[in-house]
Amino acid sequence: MSHDWLLVETLGAEPVVVARGAQTNNMVPISAFLRRNPHLMAVQSAISETLRSGFGLSSITPKNDRVIRTEVVQMTDGRIHGVHVWVGTPDSEPPERPLPGPLVWDLTAGVATDTPQSLANSGRDPDREQTHGRTFAEDLPTRDLNASETKVLSMAIKPEAGRTFCSTWDVTDHRGEMITVGFTARALVEEQDDGSERMICRAMNWRAEREGPLVPPDYLAQRILNGLAQSGVHRALIDLETWRLLKWLDEPADFYDWRVNEIHPDDGIHLARMIVEFAEGGSTAVLRMRVAGNDWAPVHLTVNRVELEPETYAGLASVRLPTDEELRAANMTPPVDR
Repeated sequence: MSHDWLLVETLGAEPVVVARGAQTNNMVPISAFLRRNPHLMAVQSAISETLRSGFGLSSITPKNDRVIRTEVVQMTDGRIHGVHVWVGTPDSEPPERPLPGPLVWDLTAGVATDTPQSLANSGRDPDREQTHGRTFAEDLPTRDLNASETKVLSMAIKPEAGRTFCSTWDVTDHRGEMITVGFTARALVEEQDDGSERMICRAMNWRAEREGPLVPPDYLAQRILNGLAQSGVHRALIDLETWRLLKWLDEPADFYDWRVNEIHPDDGIHLARMIVEFAEGGSTAVLRMRVAGNDWAPVHLTVNRVELEPETYAGLASVRLPTDEELRAANMTPPVDR
């Protein structure tokens, strides 16, 4: 067994290894990962005892030749997402532990809950960002595209119990530096205190390492996206069923409250028309969107359907400020200060 820390996800039927040190592993069952290791049973027992007690432990193997240390990765609601395991000789010390961050996506309610560590791992500033009541768009990288990101977006659009995900992404942190983040997630149906059930995605992230040097990705999709960028236009992916904003493809718009993402009740007729139209192609409308202070502001919205995964569709939305002519056509009065 390697003398690195093993990060073991413990939400399924069997604990699975998702990282060795800072290197991501694709959810390999612990029994397969350590199949030739004489300490497999002792490691499994240490993980089970850690889950029962809810605390990390230090134990000795039956032959007294190895020490097993564990640490828990626990969400703020008390649920343990994983266990960090290290095995070494009694006279050795474990290496520095890359701290995993637990987080939760409530796929039913459409909100995310982070921890300060998960925010820091993902390149956010935990001193400036809230941990609770976050939108999915706040948790996913802005602008940066990753090859496997459509699987996470599809999980949010079509949640299915038992779906899992494990990958490594290169993203730009809040300082503008490229970092690598490991991420693993599992969708579960969980009963709530009131007896209702919700689809919950429980996850962990960590600062990961690539085997080679970290370089900005040169995906064709990213280059096309950058080439089609327009000043004043902000593109995003949305859930076509709920209109939840999933991911910004440009910098977030600052002329409406996209975290609330609320459309004026009187504009429901325009929204209904758009839903019919974009089933066959694109659709455009001027809608009043919620802004700070319980006020509303007109926003020009264009939506086209895009297929993320087979039979899973999202909306490619482009938002901008409407022109005076567009406002008059929508029976809205242009502002006098234009």
